[in-house]
Amino acid sequence: MPIVQFPPIDKADENGLLALGGDLAPESLLLAYSQGIFPWPLGDDYPMAWFSPDPRGVLLLKNFHIPRSLIKFMKKSHYKVTFNQDFLGVMRGCQELTNRKDQSDTWITEEIIEGYYNLFKEGYAYSVECYDNEELVGGLYGVCINSFFSGESMFFRKENASKVVLVKLFEKFQDMGVPMLDTQMVTSVVKAMGGEEIKRKDYIKLLQSALSQEPTHLLSQDQ
Repeated sequence: MPIVQFPPIDKADENGLLALGGDLAPESLLLAYSQGIFPWPLGDDYPMAWFSPDPRGVLLLKNFHIPRSLIKFMKKSHYKVTFNQDFLGVMRGCQELTNRKDQSDTWITEEIIEGYYNLFKEGYAYSVECYDNEELVGGLYGVCINSFFSGESMFFRKENASKVVLVKLFEKFQDMGVPMLDTQMVTSVVKAMGGEEIKRKDYIKLLQSALSQEPTHLLSQDQ
């Protein structure tokens, strides 16, 4: 049964943990993201965990920049970037641990894959794919509600593929007027492109503004 209510986000603990239990039905996920909450499995022995951390990682459009080394790489690269062409393939790529040497397990469980794929089929999740010839070498997936976009996870199998995906996504954001990508946390890649942590109350203001804007369908186009 879909979740109908979450506790107030200011009840989250110091690690951002807000609630335990519930499912990943599209209605549950939409309710969560519209309130600044996201799921993160803690393990097979625990019910689904829901988080609303403070501070929150974001990559603002106004602060986004491309490192010089990446600009040089992209001028020589033959990568092709598409949108919403292989959502499950991207999720499976993110599930891999090949490029996550600091992790012994993945949080992208089969339950997570099923939940977000159902959300994708409802039109509230998206993927960005990076191909080298016909090979999927990188990608990113996330949630999209009106002009709100999250970046749940990304992966690469060849040099700079996930970074190229971010660049192409933000080119779309520029056209669409999308103000930010909710990254939840700030990884080294996100930080290098302008990512930062902001207070949760400031994040909620940005979230509410994005949710109030009309949705766009530009991500249905290939790049």
